[in-house]
Amino acid sequence: MSQTVDRALSILPLLAEGPADLGQVADRLGVHKSTALRLLRTLHEHGLVYRQSDQRYRLGARLFALAQEAMENLDIREIAHPHLLRLNEACGHTVHLAVYEEGEVLYIDKVESRYPVRMYSRIGKPVAITVAAVAKLLLADLPDAERHALADKLDYPLYTARSTPNAPAFLRELEQVREQGWATDLGGHEESINCVAAPVRGTDGRVVAAMSVSAPNVVVTAEELLTLLPQVRRTADAISGEYSGRTPA
Repeated sequence: MSQTVDRALSILPLLAEGPADLGQVADRLGVHKSTALRLLRTLHEHGLVYRQSDQRYRLGARLFALAQEAMENLDIREIAHPHLLRLNEACGHTVHLAVYEEGEVLYIDKVESRYPVRMYSRIGKPVAITVAAVAKLLLADLPDAERHALADKLDYPLYTARSTPNAPAFLRELEQVREQGWATDLGGHEESINCVAAPVRGTDGRVVAAMSVSAPNVVVTAEELLTLLPQVRRTADAISGEYSGRTPA
């Protein structure tokens, strides 16, 4: 039974390369055509493969529907939380997870700092979108037209002397973030708070969330916080791998 299941599942990656006829499937599996036909018929009955008019087989619509349903039911917060906890335990600073929804970037998870001096933030609250490191990562990954349109309609409050002042400057910073694959907020929202962030990516490589480590100057300097960037990026990569199914949970 396990060999039959293994053979049947081996057909799917083959058809992902493009339509194939019965002979090609049998050759790839190293089985007789009659065996390959039985496997294909079973997969066809379940909608996982489809037989075209030219008698070649391709992946079926049911497979794509299952994949879409699985992705929709993935909870990025649930997957990320254990990773955020481990990072917090290792560095001691505040760790956030954020997503982009309907023109806003929202915190969806937070692990508090173990230090007595903490930053104020709240799950469900929109971030300062023009300065927050997580926002820069999420907006940098938007399609060009959407990114430019959003930048043009945003307000640019000067929270501090380091705040992003206008749309052209914001777009330049987003381009840099897009190229380097990480972002910072070094006193752009609050003079005394610094932050480093990394992206969480889905199966298609697009950014689905962003995570960050933040700390006040009285606890750690900006330079010291930046030394945590490799650890932050490794954590984001681990979340990405689990979310997209590239690594074991």
